[in-house]
Amino acid sequence: MRKSLVIFGALLLVIQLGCIESARYSPDEIKGFPQPIQDHIKHAEVATGMTQQQVRYAWGSPSAINILQPTEDGKYREEWTFTRSGIFKTKLIFIDGKLTHIITNEPGVIKND
Repeated sequence: MRKSLVIFGALLLVIQLGCIESARYSPDEIKGFPQPIQDHIKHAEVATGMTQQQVRYAWGSPSAINILQPTEDGKYREEWTFTRSGIFKTKLIFIDGKLTHIITNEPGVIKND
């Protein structure tokens, strides 16, 4: 029984990692973006200034999308939530379609260059 649980757990991990590594774009779809954005997408990274489409290419679809109150000057805001492994959560805040804030408890998501 214990051996079956270990095998089942390993299989779930492989499936989950396979989903993370899957390509969400073709080279033609991202060739018009600036080179730094293409590099972020290729490395499955997000960075402030990216558009919602660029984030989707890098990370895929979010677990949830929440429409937020507009900014004081009326700009449209959305919050995208990505949940990984059930314990790590990253929230991305977009203002008028551009990524402005990354809030996370996942190690390595925010890099200091």
